[in-house]
Amino acid sequence: MQQPVVQISDPLTLGSVRHVVAVASAKGGVGKSTVAVNLALGLAALGLRVGLLDADIYGPSLPLLLGLHEQPAANADGTLTPVHRHGLASMSIGLVVGDAAPVIWRGPLLARTLQQFLRQVSWGELDFLLVDLPPGTGDVVLTLCQNVELSGAVVVTTPQDVALQDVERAIAMFAKVEVDVIGMVENMSYLICPHCGARHEIFGHGGGRAAAQHLGVEFLGEIPLDPRIRAGGDAGRPVVLADPDGAPSHAFREVADRVAQILQPPPAAG
Repeated sequence: MQQPVVQISDPLTLGSVRHVVAVASAKGGVGKSTVAVNLALGLAALGLRVGLLDADIYGPSLPLLLGLHEQPAANADGTLTPVHRHGLASMSIGLVVGDAAPVIWRGPLLARTLQQFLRQVSWGELDFLLVDLPPGTGDVVLTLCQNVELSGAVVVTTPQDVALQDVERAIAMFAKVEVDVIGMVENMSYLICPHCGARHEIFGHGGGRAAAQHLGVEFLGEIPLDPRIRAGGDAGRPVVLADPDGAPSHAFREVADRVAQILQPPPAAG
């Protein structure tokens, strides 16, 4: 049965934001939010003005990963001011309702909340606004793609076949809603033994690069499976900040450099 073409409404252009980039995954458990946070910090390290919107309404993780506890300030005009930490302007439903409060909403309310976060938050002048999407291709993902003029999407996967099988569906979804895929990131790509320095490819290796080549999208890089990444997220101080000279930070910054080069290429010489 042929899939219907998704109708696109007139997209919202955030005039003060140069690039809105979706960070997506076809399935949960691939570390998408960790990649989104460290990618945002990697872009900020380049001197760019960066915002981060946590669009995972049911499972917001941005407050934990960035160590955020304060609520966004309400302005007289009814807008909200994002929370500023680590050089990022950040917004999450977790900052509004609290860390432990469950969000028990149906799809239309999820979509409305995302639109409010886009339209009624004073993001200020930004070079990049990264939107950390929930996994899959549900209401929130479609709302963003249909209502905002996106510069593109970064798709996060892991080397396992079960994750890579879902990537093709995610990329097909972005094609249907006419959003360019900037590239793929392979998370948990390998483990470097802290004792002997040997490289262990626990979940296999090379699947992300091969899938990107097969699907005709850019391969942005490999992120190692490293305890420092987990520790930094749990402590609210992501690894790009906590261990800037370590291998995981270099991997995240290389991805950030590549994304910046694709969307903001340097001017031609001469």
